[in-house]
Amino acid sequence: MVAKVKTTLNLNKDIMKSIKLIALNKETTQTKVINDLLEKAIENEDNIFKKNPKIKPMKKI
Repeated sequence: MVAKVKTTLNLNKDIMKSIKLIALNKETTQTKVINDLLEKAIENEDNIFKKNPKIKPMKKI
């Protein structure tokens, strides 16, 4: 089971529209779309983990 955190984000209207459309097209939730996109973005930021070894990348689920 994955630990979840409830939070509030202030997103650009156009970004939110895109998220809603993606969720509808994939027949999934907006939360899942946001989590998937953020996970991919974090994976692409591997430089931060190389520069600071104290920071650990998130574990694959």
